[in-house]
Amino acid sequence: MLTEDVSRTSSSPSDAQPGVPASICYLNGAFIPLADANVNIMTHAFMYGTAVFEGIRAYWNPDEGQLYALRLADHFRRMADSCRILFMDPPGPVDELVALTVDLLRRNGFREDAYVRPSVYKSTRAIGVRLHNLDQGFYILAIPFGDYIDTTHGIRTQTVSWRRVSDQSLPARAKIVGAYVNSAFAKTEAQLVGADEAIVLTADGHVSEGSAENLFMVRRGELVTPPVTDDILEGITRAGIIELAERELGLRVVERQIDRTELYVADELFLCGTGAQVSPVTEVDHHLIGEGEIGPITRRLEDAYFDAVRGRLPAYRHWLTPIY
Repeated sequence: MLTEDVSRTSSSPSDAQPGVPASICYLNGAFIPLADANVNIMTHAFMYGTAVFEGIRAYWNPDEGQLYALRLADHFRRMADSCRILFMDPPGPVDELVALTVDLLRRNGFREDAYVRPSVYKSTRAIGVRLHNLDQGFYILAIPFGDYIDTTHGIRTQTVSWRRVSDQSLPARAKIVGAYVNSAFAKTEAQLVGADEAIVLTADGHVSEGSAENLFMVRRGELVTPPVTDDILEGITRAGIIELAERELGLRVVERQIDRTELYVADELFLCGTGAQVSPVTEVDHHLIGEGEIGPITRRLEDAYFDAVRGRLPAYRHWLTPIY
């Protein structure tokens, strides 16, 4: 079992620290107020970024009065893979982690969209860079969460000078906390020159992904996305978009390398991910994509995706775990 004697007492708004939502989290075997969840500053993960995580969304359906967690088992399976890559043990069987997350969301009682972040981290308090022979901890937090990127309007993007970390240097398919410094450099460079989001290239100059999103391009009636060999994260939302495109729109989906200049002549372009959801792109490097508006295929995929994650498409109920 992943829990022992746990507290169901939630912190009130007056008890919460400034800027910290008054909610319940899970930390190393117990449910506690998020405001009380702390680690020592000598914790290895804090000092060296030696942790893995997942970002999971839960969607509120007001018509049904139901909160749906999206693809919980898929996320925990990927987290287990990330753990193995980083010399850590998965924190428990997938089905127990799913049940634990459902319990956590129920305790918080959200009646709005939420974000769930589980993480396994190196908890040893030590100076020294290594991965082996270190203790580990585990937490799950859950907070209310809206749009990470505006999905209602097209966004402006910029290819950046920072390259996507190569799988030869840092495992691209694992969600390693320290690796997101690469994403932060990319996002900041793009935003400081006036764009909304970055597009990051591989070391050899092919399109990889956004700062923290997978990328899709519509060109000549096909939906094209970079292959997993171009240092992308093996995205769970990416897999869902491929399924929707093929089943709902009858599109041919092609996984192949994309050159930067091919983006300039794309018919449509969008980014996707747990945080980004489906984010239409209308500009790359000051080049308008198509007519500079959200394209029809992107719009149909976006509509289908949001219907699916809120439980409105019965064919995709297998993606969802009802919380209440």
